Amino acid sequence: MKVFRFQVDEPFAKKNNEMLKDTRRLQVSAIVFGIILAIVAALLFAFLGTDSATGLIGGIIAGTFALLCFFLAVVVPRKVGGAQELYDTYPLAPAVIAEVNERDYVIMALVNTNVNPQASPRWGAALRTVTRIEGIKDPKLGTRIPVAAVQGRRSVGDQEHWDEISPMPIAWGTPDQEIVTAARKAIPEDQWSRLDKARKRLDEVKATRFNLLVL
Repeated sequence: MKVFRFQVDEPFAKKNNEMLKDTRRLQVSAIVFGIILAIVAALLFAFLGTDSATGLIGGIIAGTFALLCFFLAVVVPRKVGGAQELYDTYPLAPAVIAEVNERDYVIMALVNTNVNPQASPRWGAALRTVTRIEGIKDPKLGTRIPVAAVQGRRSVGDQEHWDEISPMPIAWGTPDQEIVTAARKAIPEDQWSRLDKARKRLDEVKATRFNLLVL
């Protein structure tokens, strides 16, 4: 599974990439929560004073968590990276619409759960719920969607395999459907076939902690 390189339309990705939107929401939440905690710390110091154990300890705790929130607001977006960086980093993978709901739908991707890309693939099925993908006006089960498999986390006890991988549609990075089609065609047919067989295990994937099932 190799990286599919293309020129990301940054304004388009900012508007349509739901993974980036999730990051921005997390950033805003961290800032808001940090401000609230900073205010709480200031009030504790102001009204109870440092001579009060409650005021001193409570103020220090609230202030510490406020700083942590501000730190996360700065670090998380940098760690996630921009749209072009994400697409240039993570491998191309096949995905299909596995479930259609009233207001969103679930895509299932075939991903390699090995950390070492040179090792023989250890296939898994990964899920992500999406609300919209450019070019798909009428979501139907089985619709093929090329994605970048964004690797998320590993457990302390197993550093050789990914515990979480999130499918990020190529169509979230460009409005050019020719690029999306090229990405779709770049995926070997045997991977599409393997993914199609995995669709019947949707409930099993949902039951996993991080929506990733080793096949």
